[in-house]
Amino acid sequence: MSEHRMIRVTGKGLLRLRPDTTQIGINLSDLCPDYGGALRRSAEDTDRLKSALEPFGFAREDLKTVNFHVDAEYEGYQEEGVYKQRFVGYRFQHALRVSFPSDNDRLDKVLRALAGSGVSPEIGLSYTVKDTEAAKNALLSKAVTDAAEKASVLARAAGVELGEIETIDYSRAQIDFVARPMNRMMKAEEMDMAAGAMYAPDIQPDDISVEDTVTVTWRIE
Repeated sequence: MSEHRMIRVTGKGLLRLRPDTTQIGINLSDLCPDYGGALRRSAEDTDRLKSALEPFGFAREDLKTVNFHVDAEYEGYQEEGVYKQRFVGYRFQHALRVSFPSDNDRLDKVLRALAGSGVSPEIGLSYTVKDTEAAKNALLSKAVTDAAEKASVLARAAGVELGEIETIDYSRAQIDFVARPMNRMMKAEEMDMAAGAMYAPDIQPDDISVEDTVTVTWRIE
């Protein structure tokens, strides 16, 4: 670092973004007697979901895996007053997601299709923005502008002038560009009941509020 006098200021960027992309989260889970059966059942259920989505303009690869694992499962029991555990099978957990430009009419049709797919998934809704990189860049720009404005105020108050920028550091925090109006996943049985309605769900998610910080160091003259 230079021996010049320095001023270091942290600026904050704030954005409110209108969601333009709907995400449907789908959780599949089942208990099978053997490991191979768990893998096979997961593949079969996933294939049914892909087939259910195809009539609504989705390619089969549009249904993305977010997380997948298979674990041995045990249950507790008592035998002559002694607590024991026994193996009951292998449970698979397959979390998937499909995204599309927000459209409540299409959402209604897709939810009906998933509920009638012959699978028993848990389903959740979330909303995001398509161009997250542009949003991140705008956020950083706002944070740098805020830091510069604060530094100018401080420099004037101290009777000094800002010189060249020495360093710029930003938080690199993981920013969640997601709105989640549903507070829980819904069982397929619940979605099947909802599918009896003759109108599309009127879901208007609130704007997504995000923030980030940037710390800028200037020489002062």
